[in-house]
Amino acid sequence: MVGIDAEVWAAELEGVFARVAGRFSRVDLRWRMREYLRGLLAPVARKNSWQLAEWAGHRDPAGMQHLLAGARWEADEVRDDVRNYVGERLGPGGVLIIDDTGFVKKGSTSAGVGRQYTGTSGKIDNCQIGVFAAYATSRGRALVDRELYLPKAWTSDRARCRAARIPDEREFATKGELAKAMVTRCLAAGLPASWVTADEAYGQEWKFRRLLEELGVGYVVAVPKSQQVKSLAGFWRIDELIAQAPEDAWQRLSCGDGAKGPRVYDWASARLPPIGIFDGDEPTHHRWILARRSLNRPDEVAYYFAYAPVACTVADLAGVAGMRWAIEEYSSRAASASQKAPFSRCWKPAGPR
Repeated sequence: MVGIDAEVWAAELEGVFARVAGRFSRVDLRWRMREYLRGLLAPVARKNSWQLAEWAGHRDPAGMQHLLAGARWEADEVRDDVRNYVGERLGPGGVLIIDDTGFVKKGSTSAGVGRQYTGTSGKIDNCQIGVFAAYATSRGRALVDRELYLPKAWTSDRARCRAARIPDEREFATKGELAKAMVTRCLAAGLPASWVTADEAYGQEWKFRRLLEELGVGYVVAVPKSQQVKSLAGFWRIDELIAQAPEDAWQRLSCGDGAKGPRVYDWASARLPPIGIFDGDEPTHHRWILARRSLNRPDEVAYYFAYAPVACTVADLAGVAGMRWAIEEYSSRAASASQKAPFSRCWKPAGPR
């Protein structure tokens, strides 16, 4: 059975190579792309050009470096091919997960690098920040989009941007704006997501939540404990509202399977009143506040806003919230394994093919 599975996996990978091959103008670039991706999937200790070239049997890393920094191929079109493939294979009704991560770097020339906070190291560090989108269903999960965050120190210095091959038209955009652009792009391209989830950096932004509502997609997004909630009694902090919930309002639910089995928490929820100007007389969706409490450490409570079809249950919302671990796992692996700038191909380089 292991041999059969390996053969199926290898055949599927070759099918993916065939889908994106046309984005590379020359046969040698296609073969090099194939070797590079196989190396990323291989048990290579550090995913840099030297070790990937050695794994592929090359004498030096020049070919791999040229693929990333000099060869001309359409990175965004490859992204579109991958996103379409993922949507086809994982199927409809899934969750689009938004998150950012930092890649600690040395030096000052990598696009977007600077001293900024990153959860990778838990402090302000010299790093790049990427905003990522993953798609997850019960059949699996995969990254489908990415955007490089460029601090104002970069976008205000056009000479520095040109040296890093960042187009002149690229202006400053917040992480939230990058997230909105990716969500819009994914849904417009037909990715069959029914939900979006994100951490509190995005969930606390009213414009992000409103965009999702306008796009007709449900969401379960984390918010800080200080998040203001409008209720019939006025404005309250979300933690103050949840603190008033009686003990029998908490339900013990799994939000999905983790490495050690079901991830079980206590959940409390409350449905918010409709907003007439947005929802009309017969709303198709309800808004919720949601809280997740640790069983072992009951003082640890996470808070959420949700927007869901009227038939959804708290268990449904908990399941969506639990999907966020998928992209956190990817981010952790990428940040710890990659010593090569992950955004080498965000921009189309000038020069020969």
